Amino acid sequence: MDIARGWDLAAAGYESYYVPRFAPWVDTAVRAITGALPDGPILVPCCGTFPELDALVKSFPDREIVGIDLSEGMVRLARERAAGLPRVRVVQGDASSLDDHRCAAVVSVFGLQQLPEPDAALRSWASTLRPGGVLSVVFWPGNIETDGPFSLLSKVLRAHVPAGDRSWEERLTVPGVVVDEDVAHPMSHPSAEEFFTAHTESGPLRPLADDRGPEFVARLREEFLRLAPSGEWRHRPRARHIVARSTPKQSLAPQQQTW
Repeated sequence: MDIARGWDLAAAGYESYYVPRFAPWVDTAVRAITGALPDGPILVPCCGTFPELDALVKSFPDREIVGIDLSEGMVRLARERAAGLPRVRVVQGDASSLDDHRCAAVVSVFGLQQLPEPDAALRSWASTLRPGGVLSVVFWPGNIETDGPFSLLSKVLRAHVPAGDRSWEERLTVPGVVVDEDVAHPMSHPSAEEFFTAHTESGPLRPLADDRGPEFVARLREEFLRLAPSGEWRHRPRARHIVARSTPKQSLAPQQQTW
């Protein structure tokens, strides 16, 4: 199944299950946009249902804010969140390249690792910054955790699906980096069963689950639950946070925006 179509179907469940659990990382990303910003909008590539929006509007009430996402289902929910905010727009489109735009800041949480070429996307995002602009990107690296539901599900999957190429993480270089660190926050799930259901119906495994079908999902569920603990499952996954600030030499000449 097409990845964007998978996220269309997962959007409502993602909003209800994962958005509250990912809120601490959203807060981390938005709080990193500090100091005086140049003119221009704040871009949010891979905005999903736009959980960054409330914090951005609160911190930057007079700033234009633009969310971009490829999934029609995610964009629909993002536009519902942005309703009544005249300085906010949500665009359905490919967020992997923003080279034709100039902005004051770029904020993205848990979208980078889903793109076909994350390293190229990050460079594109950084190139949009006007002098003094700030990039704040949070994403899941390959080493999210050594023990927890993400880790266990990854191990179970490896028996059926080859691991993806993570070499792009070594090529994540942009000028002006001021922060590059792991950020861990506690997360909990009512049970291993609920986590598995959320991850395959409302999370990143939705496209694979739909492509392989219910028998594959049932087999995966059985293997996962056999190895998982019972009861509430608490863990502390690590995300990677990169913050960069543009300088006049790093930023390209302003170009006309097309959004």
